[in-house]
Amino acid sequence: MKTESIKRYAPQARTDFITAVTKQAAKYGITAGEVLPVEIKGDVTLIGDRPFPASISTPRDALVRRVQQLGFHQAMEQAAYSWFNRLCAIRYMELADYLGHGRRVLSHPEQDNSYQILEDCLDIDLPGLDMGRIRELKLDGTRDEELYRELLLGQCHALHQAMPFLFEPLDDATELLLPENLTKTDSLIKELVVAIPEDDWANIEIIGWLYQFYISEKKDQVIGKVVASEDIPAATQLFTPNWIVKYMVQNSLGAQWLSTYPQSPLKGQMEYYIEPAEQTDEVKAQLAAITPSQLNPEDLTLIDPASGSGHILVEAYELFKAIYLERGYRQRDVAQLILEKNLFGLDIDERAAQLTGFALMMKGRADDRRLFEQRVKLNVMALVDSVGFDAE
Repeated sequence: MKTESIKRYAPQARTDFITAVTKQAAKYGITAGEVLPVEIKGDVTLIGDRPFPASISTPRDALVRRVQQLGFHQAMEQAAYSWFNRLCAIRYMELADYLGHGRRVLSHPEQDNSYQILEDCLDIDLPGLDMGRIRELKLDGTRDEELYRELLLGQCHALHQAMPFLFEPLDDATELLLPENLTKTDSLIKELVVAIPEDDWANIEIIGWLYQFYISEKKDQVIGKVVASEDIPAATQLFTPNWIVKYMVQNSLGAQWLSTYPQSPLKGQMEYYIEPAEQTDEVKAQLAAITPSQLNPEDLTLIDPASGSGHILVEAYELFKAIYLERGYRQRDVAQLILEKNLFGLDIDERAAQLTGFALMMKGRADDRRLFEQRVKLNVMALVDSVGFDAE
């Protein structure tokens, strides 16, 4: 796919998102140099001499703990990427019409510098959204920024059920750091929408390319050096070219299937499959002895132990789908089976594991429009370190 626009956009986006969330943290009295004390008076939380609703206290405490655990700069880096990742995910889904309500959240199909969800907010039903407050803000006519923020967070909360690994629960500390001025013409959202043409979002590969270019400057800073554990993903991340991915999947999973079913039409779909070399009669007999006479698609598994953005698992999804359909399964039943029974992914980078999970959910959603309602249990895990890890 074309990556020129992504390469121009993503590195600067990292800087812009970090700057924006750092500014938000400062608003709540959290900076690299200090954390201001909090005083609660009735239904008001005072941070320094600035008043906030009392409800801000719990997520702010969570944010303070995160800063203490990770360090200020790493916490801001993490929050910036969380919002970058969420917005990219929503952008992909709104263009694919996967959000369930038929409206765009980050753009408008007919108007520049506008938001379809803002225009149609009274007709949208998102779980947990306070429609009384939405009506109040809409009818006021002067509070579009506040209204849009409510709608965007409402969309994130609605996606939590289907993808909790990417969209954390209500009142998460990261929510506090959602940047302001979202409806302005120079907002982070507008930059995302304008910088990357809509056609570039047609392939789920875009998510992997966005991440690769997002961390490219950091990778340049740490490559070839002894790096801290949190910098290992940046130093080692590499997007595998599509033909290599196809070659790997077709000559592992595909070869396994063809060894049992050599007449399978699957062979004609695998352009990078290599026929086994001619063997002696003795070797043929040994191979026959260990080759199962039949295979149940639901028992086959494929793991990528360094899944990155899920490129290999996405390709494997397509091959598994072809296998299931060959065996007579209905296409709408295949998605959940593949995601829960066949595909497994590991990565040392939690952000990469999120990308893998999202990419797989998008592949599944393309085949089953009910998928988001089915609480799919993905087999994707971030193994950041082995301290306290229980192999059982």
